[in-house]
Amino acid sequence: MLAAADLHWWYRGRRRIVRVELEALGPPPGARLLDAGCGGGQTLDVLREFGAAIGIDPDADCVARARARGHEAAVAALPELPFDDGAFDACTCLDVLEHLSDDESALAELARVTAPAGGLLVTVPAYEALWSEHDRANEHLRRYRAHTLKPLAARTGWEIERLTYFNTLLLAPAAIVRVAGRYRRRPRPAAVSELNFTPRVLNGALELPLRAEAALLRCGARLPVGLSLLAILRRRR
Repeated sequence: MLAAADLHWWYRGRRRIVRVELEALGPPPGARLLDAGCGGGQTLDVLREFGAAIGIDPDADCVARARARGHEAAVAALPELPFDDGAFDACTCLDVLEHLSDDESALAELARVTAPAGGLLVTVPAYEALWSEHDRANEHLRRYRAHTLKPLAARTGWEIERLTYFNTLLLAPAAIVRVAGRYRRRPRPAAVSELNFTPRVLNGALELPLRAEAALLRCGARLPVGLSLLAILRRRR
């Protein structure tokens, strides 16, 4: 995942969508932003366009890579963050909650470190029915639906401002691959991430659907289905 994050079509496309949604979230001038689960720091490249950004990650190698990109980053993990109450105007938490045994405490902790009326941008994988070897390889514990994320946000101090699926155009082919994989007759191999399925030469072509979706989202559209779910949450005052 660390090796793929700069060039792989999925990560590039997600960053494009994150930038669009951060524009809609509208952090104030001079905002202080947190990326909870920063990986190698690629999303911090986007966040610093909106203010002073810091990342946290439980993996020291990730933090070292983020710092090598010129970012402030620290080794830390949800649901216990080393920051004061209301320290940030906006936070991102991208494809992190599905890894955590206690996603409710994680969202509550993000609410604690976010200023009143501040925002949080969350992405998670969608639809338990799409559970596959990809989830097992990436140590996911669950996938989400809109109707499961809404009450989780409400219980942890957030109001939902926007909720949309994305990676919509690739939902059908991905679903076919995943469902077909359940019926293979060969012995089950070691779990393999789907990041390995597409050759680098196809990155540009496979990113095009996410480019189109980013344009739709910039116009305020909400996509009714998709491989991923995105929420903009607003901290209760």
